[in-house]
Amino acid sequence: MGTQHTILIVEDEPLIAMMLEDFLDSLGHKVKGICESVDEARTAVAEGGFDLAILDVNLKGEYVWPVATDLRAKGIPFVIASGGYIDPPPAEFAAVPMIDKPYTIDRVTPAIVEALAG
Repeated sequence: MGTQHTILIVEDEPLIAMMLEDFLDSLGHKVKGICESVDEARTAVAEGGFDLAILDVNLKGEYVWPVATDLRAKGIPFVIASGGYIDPPPAEFAAVPMIDKPYTIDRVTPAIVEALAG
């Protein structure tokens, strides 16, 4: 595995977040933290200290786009994860790497590489 990165997980399902954290650990990354809401994630983005974020599109009924906007403003790459049938992302995020849930190592790894390659 290449470089170790610090990754922020934005996911409102604790079991899914823990599973993703396990994947990232096994890939040699460090997890900065897990945010379960848009507000919590925006606070974490403002604090910084991570290289990449993995964003679940829908957090307790709120779309994650404000978080994506904050990340883009700070120049922090991110991956969007979708758990099903949602509207396509807003046009400005159309080129962002996207993975479908459930998370698997085979889906997560290339998305992280692509996001970091920018």
